[in-house]
Amino acid sequence: NSSKNYSVAAFTPESTMTRIATFTTSMGTFKAELYDDKMPITVGNFIDLANSGFYDGIFFHRVIPNFMNQFGCPHARDPRSRRAGTGGPQPNSSFHGCDGRAYRRNREGCIPDEIGQPHQRITNDVGTLSMANTGAPQSGGSQFFINVAHNSFLDWWDRSTTSAHPVFGKIVAGFPLVSQNFHI
Repeated sequence: NSSKNYSVAAFTPESTMTRIATFTTSMGTFKAELYDDKMPITVGNFIDLANSGFYDGIFFHRVIPNFMNQFGCPHARDPRSRRAGTGGPQPNSSFHGCDGRAYRRNREGCIPDEIGQPHQRITNDVGTLSMANTGAPQSGGSQFFINVAHNSFLDWWDRSTTSAHPVFGKIVAGFPLVSQNFHI
């Protein structure tokens, strides 16, 4: 199990209006396209947290080879913290979704799930960013994971498990960094 320093250094919309997030880590940089048109709440939450510096200095706290790399817990600023994986955003805080609407995180800092609609049917394929949650509805907040394998059993429409992890982006540059360096 390895931890890598990881922070979102920039969020830059490109001329095509595709939203690209740039992740700068101690091991290098990678970029991800964010699916703001399909997942406006989840992407708006991610952008709000990234732009506020929430993710700066946080380590990957859960790295499982041939499965996924998880990130986004504020307790993981200390890579040895026993609380890593248990934290999230400020409860009852507000943010704007990419649909222009205002949203409020619940009393645990979690956001509404974006599952159940045909346009949200994006599989947990290799290189995708997916919202982490406890398995309970409305339990995702700041933590997300990068799939390093095709984990279709995490798709909300896959009935082989109760998992429902909505995909909100995909790495478009630098995936070898994520897949190789985090499989130590």
